[in-house]
Amino acid sequence: MLFDTHTHINDESFDADFSEVLARAQQAGVDRMMVVGVDRPTIERVFPIIDQHKLIYGAIGWNPEDAIDMTDADLEMIKRGLAHPGIVALGEIGLDYHWDKSPKAVQHDVFRRQIRLAKDAGLPLIIHSREATEDVARILSEEHAETIGGVMHCYSDDWTWAERFIDLNFYISFGGPVTFKNAQLQRETAAKVPIERLLIETDCPFLSPHPFRGKRNEPARVRLVAEKIAELKDLSLEEVAKQTTQNALRCFRIDESSENG
Repeated sequence: MLFDTHTHINDESFDADFSEVLARAQQAGVDRMMVVGVDRPTIERVFPIIDQHKLIYGAIGWNPEDAIDMTDADLEMIKRGLAHPGIVALGEIGLDYHWDKSPKAVQHDVFRRQIRLAKDAGLPLIIHSREATEDVARILSEEHAETIGGVMHCYSDDWTWAERFIDLNFYISFGGPVTFKNAQLQRETAAKVPIERLLIETDCPFLSPHPFRGKRNEPARVRLVAEKIAELKDLSLEEVAKQTTQNALRCFRIDESSENG
C-alpha cells in the first residue's frame, strides 16, 4: 500500500468531491496520507480531517512565502496544535526565494523559530526549499535539525545536495515533477537516493504527474510517482510501495499498532 506523504486535501478545491477523492485514493492502493496546513485557514482545516480518518496524519507549520504575516499568536497556535496526537510533523516550513513577498531575514527568523518548536515537541520537519538550498542547509545545520530529522519535500536539487540533507537525517521526497519529460535532474537524483531514504508524494492539488500535468492533482496519482521511481530503480511497484511506506512510518514515528486521534 502507498503512503502519500504530502497532500493539501484541506484545500478548497476538494470541497465538492472530498469523499470521492479519498475513494479513488483507496482504489489506487493509497491507504495512508499526510494533510499539510501552511497558514491559519489551512491549519484549522487539518484537524477535522485527521479526527475523522485514522490513516490520514497531519502536519502544520507556517509557509515561508507568508513568513512576514506570521504573528506570535500564529506561532502559539502551531505550538498548541502540535500536541494533537494526529499531528506527526511540523511543516511545511523553510525558505522560498522565488517569491519576494517576505524578506529573507524574516523568512530565516520564522524558519529558525519553527525548527526550535519542532525540537521542543520532538517532531520531524517537512521542508520547503525553493531557490534557497544553501541557506536551508546552513540553517538546518546551525539549528541541529538532525536531532529530529524530517523530509525534503518535493525535492528538485541535485544528488550532491541530497546527500548532504540525508547526512542531516532527512528523507528525500519526490512528487509529480519526477514524471515530467523535462525533469532529467529529478530523475537522476531519484535514481541515486538510497531507497531507504526515499519518500513519495503528490503535493496535491498542485504538480499533477504526467499525463495529468496542469490538472488538479489528487492522492491517487501518487501511484504514478511510485511507478516512475520503480522504473528508475529497476524495482517492482510493490517493492517501492512497501519501502517508501516503511520509510514514512519511520520518519514520522507512526506506530502502526495505534490509531491517531
